[in-house]
Amino acid sequence: MAKNVDLSHNALDLMILKCACVGLVHGYGVARWIQAVTDDLLAVEEGTLYPALHRLEERGFIEAEWGISENNRRAKYYRLTVLGRRQLRTATSSWGDLATAMGKVLGATQEPV
Repeated sequence: MAKNVDLSHNALDLMILKCACVGLVHGYGVARWIQAVTDDLLAVEEGTLYPALHRLEERGFIEAEWGISENNRRAKYYRLTVLGRRQLRTATSSWGDLATAMGKVLGATQEPV
């Protein structure tokens, strides 16, 4: 069962950029992708997702175009820009470093000094 986790803007932005790096995707597709790749551990609500998509679009990391979804509805599709690819590389590196550090902290058995 997916959990509604309080994601930081940076974490959600990185997940959206990663999803958009493969091609056009609409907002609902982003939410489904995040839930699927996290094995239902994370669920992103519309009230969190769409402001993040707009924020990323305003920053020039993604661009949008209107299209028709698989259920024949009008939908806004997003893709990564060149600037977004650069941001994805930078953020991936930073989060990798943070994940390594957190792994060390959570695995630590020594007492604080």
